[in-house]
This record gives sequence, C-alpha cells and structure tokens, in this order.
Amino acid sequence: MTQHYRRHSRFAAIRARLEAYDPGTGWRLWLYEFLLFGFKQGWACLFGALMLALLLATHFFYPADAPLHRYDFLTIAALLIQAGMIALRLETLSEAKVILVFHVVGTVMELFKTAAGSWIYPEAAVLKVGGVPLFSGFMYAAVGSYIARVWRIFDFRFTRYPAHWATWLLAAAIYVNFFAHHWLPDIRLVLFAAIILMFGRTRIYFRNWQERRWMPLLVGFGLVALFIWFAENIGTFANAWTYPDQDGGWRMVSLAKLGSWYLLMLISFVLVSLIQPVRSPDQ
Repeated sequence: MTQHYRRHSRFAAIRARLEAYDPGTGWRLWLYEFLLFGFKQGWACLFGALMLALLLATHFFYPADAPLHRYDFLTIAALLIQAGMIALRLETLSEAKVILVFHVVGTVMELFKTAAGSWIYPEAAVLKVGGVPLFSGFMYAAVGSYIARVWRIFDFRFTRYPAHWATWLLAAAIYVNFFAHHWLPDIRLVLFAAIILMFGRTRIYFRNWQERRWMPLLVGFGLVALFIWFAENIGTFANAWTYPDQDGGWRMVSLAKLGSWYLLMLISFVLVSLIQPVRSPDQ
C-alpha cells in the first residue's frame, strides 16, 4: 500500500487491490468488471444510501412520542455519519468541504422554495432555519458527496470539456433561474439548449478495472438525475417532505422533476470541479 492510499481513504487501498486482481478473460472478466463497477458505485453512494435508509427506518419505526423530533434525530444522525466517515477515513477532507458547500447552497434554495409553496416539511423540528429542518441540506450534500467520490474512484477524465468560466456562468444562470422563474419567465429550455451546446461533444472517460471506457457527459448527467429522482420518490414516500399534489396521499414524484435534477447536476458538477481536477485522458 502506498503512502498516497494511506493518506486519502481506507477505500483507496481496497480499490487498488481489486484493480490489481486479474480475473482472466471472457465471461469471468465481464462478470468481474460488472461486480467491481457495482461495488465502486455503492461506495460512492455511501452517504446518500445511509441517509435514505435513515429516512425509511424512521418513517416506519420512529416512536411518535419520542422526546426528540424525528427531523432533529435525522439532523443529528447525519452529522454523526459525516463525522464518522471522516474519522474512519472513509471520506477525504476535501470531499467533506464539498458537502458543506452543498449543504449551504441547498439550504438557501430550500428556504426560498418552501416559502414559495413548492414543497413542505410536514413534521415539527427544533433544529431548523425558518420552516426548513437542517437535515434537508444533507440531501443536497449527498449529491455532492456522490459526485466528488465517484469522480475520484473512477478517475474521471474528459475531452472537449468547456472553459471553466463558461461552466460557472451557466451554473450561476441555472441557480438564479430556480429562484427567478417565480416572477420572471422560466428560461429552463434556454438553459437546456446551452447545456447541449456547451457539453454536447464532451466525453467522460472512467476507469473501472484497467481499461478506460467513455460515455457522453450529457448521458452521464441524465443517468445520475434519474437515480436522484428515484431517491426523491423514496424520500417523499418516507414523508421527509411532500409536494402539493401529495397532500391527499403519497404518489410518485412528477417526471417533470427530472428536468430540475438534470439542471442541478450541472451545478453539482461545476462545484465539484473546484476540488477534483478536470484532466484529459493523456494526462
């Protein structure tokens, strides 16, 4: 084990051993790569998966007469998970900083959106800002945690990646539109067009085992947005928050939310690029 692996995380050493293993050729290689891909993705999703598990567990089993509100319990649990991951070197300090940024960005959006009636938090809480319980920021942080970790674990590389200043302008425009469309025309179609124009030729290269593979970055954004939409359905089913059309009982989150999550993916990717290098395959 190199000092590099010891310094960054426990998983890095495990990953190094798994990537050094030679399963052979043919179906054994395909099966090994498939299982390795799932293991790496599961590790990258660790924070988000633990949060979803908490939402479901507390929905079904949290005592109604507990002295601590369920939302406050979720906030404390999220903090303990975060502290534990850092202490056990399951997460790097750089990734923890990204989570903090996402928490702030997400909480600001939550304050505005709940005030506008876009969704509500139906249960009581002491640890909250306005009508927003503090655990909600960790749901955005889970997205940032995943992207930061998967970027490092799969050693992302890019071709035809846009200029950084352009990506920041686009991310800022998307974030502002999340607020401004309540008073001004919604320009999300223009923003989608800008994303296609800017990232349409961008390829993301990732290394699962030894060979580098690639996909269009726009496809990658879409796949992650889809899984976030699935997670959002779990969150609303667990009554962590509800949309206006779920007042009469739970129903699946509208597919239109996929567009919102796709736009959020662009913001998330740009934020993570602050700590993860945007490198080409030959670097």
